[in-house]
Amino acid sequence: MRVLAAMSGGVDSAVAAALAVDAGHDVTGVHLALSPDRQTLRSGARGCCSVEDAHDARRVADELGIPFYVWDMADRFREDVVEDFVAEYEAGRTPNPCLRCNEKIKFSAVLDRARALGFDAVVTGHHARLVDGELRRSVDAAKDQSYVLGVLTPEQLAAAMFPLGDMTKDRVRQIAAERGFAVATKADSHDICFIPDGDTRGFLARKLGSRPGPLVDAATGTTVGEHDGTYGFTVGQRRGLGVSVGDQRPRYVLSIEPVSRTVTIGTADQAGIGEVLTGPPTWTGTAPGLPFDAQVQLRAHGTPVPCRVESAGGGLRISLGSEQRGVAAGQAAVLYAPDAERGDRVLGQAAVASAD
Repeated sequence: MRVLAAMSGGVDSAVAAALAVDAGHDVTGVHLALSPDRQTLRSGARGCCSVEDAHDARRVADELGIPFYVWDMADRFREDVVEDFVAEYEAGRTPNPCLRCNEKIKFSAVLDRARALGFDAVVTGHHARLVDGELRRSVDAAKDQSYVLGVLTPEQLAAAMFPLGDMTKDRVRQIAAERGFAVATKADSHDICFIPDGDTRGFLARKLGSRPGPLVDAATGTTVGEHDGTYGFTVGQRRGLGVSVGDQRPRYVLSIEPVSRTVTIGTADQAGIGEVLTGPPTWTGTAPGLPFDAQVQLRAHGTPVPCRVESAGGGLRISLGSEQRGVAAGQAAVLYAPDAERGDRVLGQAAVASAD
């Protein structure tokens, strides 16, 4: 097959491209230039899409003997990922930009262009598995990325390749070292790639400005402080609230109301929720008949919990088997098969609209 290898400049995508070559595919490497300021070098594990990353990807492509190109997608990335991120926080929601990037950039814009150029598939360094067309968790639970891939459609999955899903991250680095790739010891990227200093609140403040409002304690009904913008908070947050309540019990963010600019905080027993309402779902395969039992993961690094899934208007009602905290509107509710044997299979996802 003619395969386009998305090469970020990191060790995962380098090994994924190498394995595609080893499998006998006709591979071309491409680096996505997503940052408008690519002259800025990354700092350790923070940031991405720098000139340094492009050079690292090119060196691996040269060592593999495959063609290599850089595609400028900064404008598309800004519109579909960065501006969406800012707008979601402005609306009081908590987005997942990695999921949005997979949906809008890597498996939409890139895949569409790849198909137009005659490629059969796109190979990436994601830690997930495809088994008979079904999206499943990686064997390395600590590195599993199936959550941020749950938004992909059957058509997109049919043109995707994830060669790393059957191995651990240690094995990936070992393969890179055996091949002499300089990226074998390169630090993994973390946090939000377009906020290289890791200061999300500062990034949003520069975009949205100061928008002060009250911090209200649900336990007492009193205003206990003021904030500079609701965008500095997410549901479930405990640290950085900047308030001290008389009873000294820990407080968590319970809700965010962007119109009145009110952030409501409360105690742990007030933070638990048992039901989630979502927007329209997307399915990785044939849409399951509703209602059905499943497991749901409500955060990128969250623990799946048993649930019952029912139709609710155009979205889903997900009744949780045990109360959860920190379920924020805008995040993805990713559904996995309920049974022990195939519980690593991704069924689909939907954006959280509200939780109660």
